[in-house]
Amino acid sequence: MSTDEIPFHEDPGQVVDRDLLRQVDEWTTWVAAEATRRLSASMRDGAEETGPEHRRRAERVIAQILDQVASDALAQGRPVLDPDTESMIARRVLAQVSGLGPLQPLLDDPEIENININGTKVWVRYADGRREQRPAVFQSPEELIALVRRIAAESTTGERRFDPGAPILDMPLPGGERMNAIMEVAREPAVSIRRHRYTSTTLERLRELGTLDDTLVALLRAAVRSRRNMVITGGTGAGKTTLLRAIASEIPPSERLVTIEDVFELGLDRDTAAHPDCVALQARPANIEGVGEITIADLVRTALRMSPDRVIVGETRGHETVPLLNAMSQGNDGSLTTLHASDSAGAFTKFGAYAAQSAERLPLEATAALVASAVHLVVHVSASPTGGRRVTSVREVVGAEDRKVVSNEIYRRGPDGRALPAAPPGPETIDALVEAGFDTSLLRVDADVSGWSV
Repeated sequence: MSTDEIPFHEDPGQVVDRDLLRQVDEWTTWVAAEATRRLSASMRDGAEETGPEHRRRAERVIAQILDQVASDALAQGRPVLDPDTESMIARRVLAQVSGLGPLQPLLDDPEIENININGTKVWVRYADGRREQRPAVFQSPEELIALVRRIAAESTTGERRFDPGAPILDMPLPGGERMNAIMEVAREPAVSIRRHRYTSTTLERLRELGTLDDTLVALLRAAVRSRRNMVITGGTGAGKTTLLRAIASEIPPSERLVTIEDVFELGLDRDTAAHPDCVALQARPANIEGVGEITIADLVRTALRMSPDRVIVGETRGHETVPLLNAMSQGNDGSLTTLHASDSAGAFTKFGAYAAQSAERLPLEATAALVASAVHLVVHVSASPTGGRRVTSVREVVGAEDRKVVSNEIYRRGPDGRALPAAPPGPETIDALVEAGFDTSLLRVDADVSGWSV
């Protein structure tokens, strides 16, 4: 950009017109690109900085660039940027090259739950289920890649790579959101950010929101008190993590918890009043040299040596399956995890597939027996097209027959929210729940409904 295009107005009270704003945008883009180039060059030279240190250096680099622009303009006898315009450009550029840049306004909106960026196209999903395309916040896919690389380099959980050699990135953002980014393996780079509006919640709160009814609140509360091992199932964005938090809120503060996650999302360790003795563990990918990976399976095995009363795994989806089931069946009753499944019965199919793919390579017969000895209840949460969440099924694990897990559905809820007739719980479950204070008459038991499934 030549200094002929420097935005300038001699009268401070002059109304800024569209041409001036366009020029400011052009200058912002140019200065941001130059600042990014200089900052990236210094990072390649081995400079290691914290987030605040990067921001301070970015401020200095931006000031140097704007000073050079002013010097070049004076040397050529051309007008310079007036203070107000220069300050505006500096603020815009700083927002782009430090922190979360142009993503921050989207993250500041409390009603946005998901942010999806495809190249430069921006889509958001609101808490009420609405999807909306928002104006582009990046001029090019390259700007998106540059921002993700910087965020990855500044990660508080250790520097992450995002380049052709490591084209998939999954990491937490400073505000607790979870970011997934891809490049090279897609036609254009894409970023998905998931956020949890309720970082702490209770069963009572979910009842107010319509996720639970009175029966479920009493049932889940008794299940926690009776130390039932529970698996929470549902689809993507159904509210599994939120429900897990609410169930965990019923765990007595005297118990020692160990939580295990790919990316910190649960935050139980931050609620020191409810969980004063809680250790939060997070898996770690290999570093930029390709070493140092710590998997969920590694952390589950480590957790068992930490004297936990309960082990909570944020999501089960692979090699950690067998270690977790072993933990649940070896004295860590009352443990919790989530699992992607289309219905409560689908949990058993997923467990079988994951165990067969794990390092242990368990056959289906062994997996069914292990699930039957480890899992007491499967709680399924569904998401409606309008964004509402509702627990629609609670399934009791009864035993195993050959390759199949035997279960019955002790609670069912229809699409309209009404409770439907379900099968009666088995004697062991009834005894445990009643001892924990649950009134079994709350369940809509239908003697004609067998409820048994495999």
